[in-house]
Amino acid sequence: MSILNDIVLFNKTFVEEKQYEPYITSKYPDKHFVILTCMDTRLVELLPKAMNLRNGDVKMIKCAGAIVNHPFGGIMRSLLVAIYELQADEVFVIGHYDCGMSAVNPEKMLQKMMERGIKQDTFDLLNYSGVNLTEWLHGFNDVQENVRHSVEMIKNHPLVIDSIPVHGLVIDPKTGKLDVIIDGSHK
Repeated sequence: MSILNDIVLFNKTFVEEKQYEPYITSKYPDKHFVILTCMDTRLVELLPKAMNLRNGDVKMIKCAGAIVNHPFGGIMRSLLVAIYELQADEVFVIGHYDCGMSAVNPEKMLQKMMERGIKQDTFDLLNYSGVNLTEWLHGFNDVQENVRHSVEMIKNHPLVIDSIPVHGLVIDPKTGKLDVIIDGSHK
């Protein structure tokens, strides 16, 4: 049976037995903040538990490495929607130790793409179009520095008002311990 079939079968029971009822909430975060964090599987349940968060408390945006790499990309747009449309009054950027983005080797990833069927012509076209795939796929060397970078990108964005605190933290994916890198409450 495929993963999709397993999920659909479980979901049928989940809905029929009304197991969703404890999770009913509004689209507005009860605690009025948004979190940008990594998509790492270890954080799915650990991060909310380590922060005493329940379903409905916050908006959570996830991407590889919790990196804001473009001031007008999808991550920044999601943060702006959370702030201006969904009542988030603070932003938390939360990276984690032992992040896979600190070990991404763009050349190896491009090789894996080729092994799975991406043609050299595609890479050549993207390169010709001005896309530097090696630079674009590169992660970071230091998680704390990455968190600082993302915080600065958000804080200095022309559409983020000064009254929005932007905090930077790093979580230990083994213990859940949070290290505050930037306390955005102190301007």
